[in-house]
Amino acid sequence: MSANALVKIDESTKHDELIQLVSFMLADEEYGVEVLRVREIIRMPTITKMPNVPQHVEGIINLRGKVIPIISMRRRFGLMECEYNNQTRIIIMDVAGSLTGFIVDGVSEVIRIHSSEIQPPPSAALSGGFDQEFITGVFNHGERLLIIMDVDRMFSEDERDSFGEL
Repeated sequence: MSANALVKIDESTKHDELIQLVSFMLADEEYGVEVLRVREIIRMPTITKMPNVPQHVEGIINLRGKVIPIISMRRRFGLMECEYNNQTRIIIMDVAGSLTGFIVDGVSEVIRIHSSEIQPPPSAALSGGFDQEFITGVFNHGERLLIIMDVDRMFSEDERDSFGEL
């Protein structure tokens, strides 16, 4: 079974898989990614700026001898930027076989849910300005909706290749 299959909705599946998601906040909305993708969560270090990179690439960091590109999730989603605070974190994730860091407003918790609890995203929500195929589902989490993402689908192959060149 591929790692991506854990968060995809498959109506033909007879069993109800238990899925673990790391939830994080971004502009007062809650998002979730598969826990197996997350390598670690760190506080904001000093980020080295890089010239001539896409607008959503914040820069790079050195994490125990490994250079990791850092993506501003707010910029990637076209959200208004805000000052980093003591809740701001970088989630280091495996994206198509490479480590990439994502700046988020805060990390909430690890959530265990059954695959049957995930609803497909409304088609109207996916008709936004840029490719939103990375939204794989929505989960009713208390009084809030948690948007489930597949980070492999967040970037084109060319974008992922450019991260490796940083």
